[in-house]
Amino acid sequence: MKKTVLAAAAAAVALTLGGCASSGSLDGGSEESSGDTITIGSANFSENVLLAHIYAEALEDAGVATTVKPNIGSREVIIPALQDGSIDIVPEYSGALLAYLGGDDTAFSSEDVLKALDAVVPEGTTLLEAASAEDKDTLVVTAETAEKYSLVSIGDLQPVAGELVLGGPPETKDRRAGVPGLKELYDVTFGEFKSVDLGGPLTVAGLNGGDIDVALMFTTQSAIAENNFVSLEDPEYMSLAENIIPIVRSDRADDTVTEALNAVSAKLTTEDLIRMNREIEVDKKDPQKVARAYVDSL
Repeated sequence: MKKTVLAAAAAAVALTLGGCASSGSLDGGSEESSGDTITIGSANFSENVLLAHIYAEALEDAGVATTVKPNIGSREVIIPALQDGSIDIVPEYSGALLAYLGGDDTAFSSEDVLKALDAVVPEGTTLLEAASAEDKDTLVVTAETAEKYSLVSIGDLQPVAGELVLGGPPETKDRRAGVPGLKELYDVTFGEFKSVDLGGPLTVAGLNGGDIDVALMFTTQSAIAENNFVSLEDPEYMSLAENIIPIVRSDRADDTVTEALNAVSAKLTTEDLIRMNREIEVDKKDPQKVARAYVDSL
């Protein structure tokens, strides 16, 4: 039964992503953005798709033609696509980007992470202003699992993790906010890892159905409160500060683009993200329409 639930959820995700896909391809080589149109890419989860549309709507208001390529994939795909010209802008998360780029692993606060990012930003790309809005990785369990094992923080998993299944996207196996960080910072090793989506319907179904015991999600996801999941505390900073920040190809970061996106960052808050995520994930609103309404409110 549990596998059936996950399979059904997987089919739903596949249909959703297929329906969201834009024209154009990222497979193979570099399909550069054409003419004066700015191409904004996103990772394959709803909040990042929302942010891409927010950037697009703000740029359109500033007179810049845009196109959005949503659900491209993980950072391991997106950053090379940015570098080869397939896309021009990506909404990023400061700590995760720093970890991916191999920057200072002693930077934890927003200020320190952003400073460290400046030292490792890829050649040919530019970081614009960061928002106060932050969405961090978090490990969550059901309320029943938290009660059964007396789980409050990640370290509480240490004596029982060998009996449990961790769920997360494939890159969880290689990232600081995943298997390596769990071992290094908390001496936590799970009995099994199962690949699911980035805190989406597969993750929720897996937790509620008992197919996975602990899952990687995001602190701004409405599914945490909707399902009464428990977010485990992270006193050792396995997850770094994660401020929303646009990364742009340097040759596209003119004054118009910079001013429009910096204006978004100046207003965007964590509370905004939580509210808009709920509109998309619970109320099933179109991300582009939610983005348009948000930009109109600025």
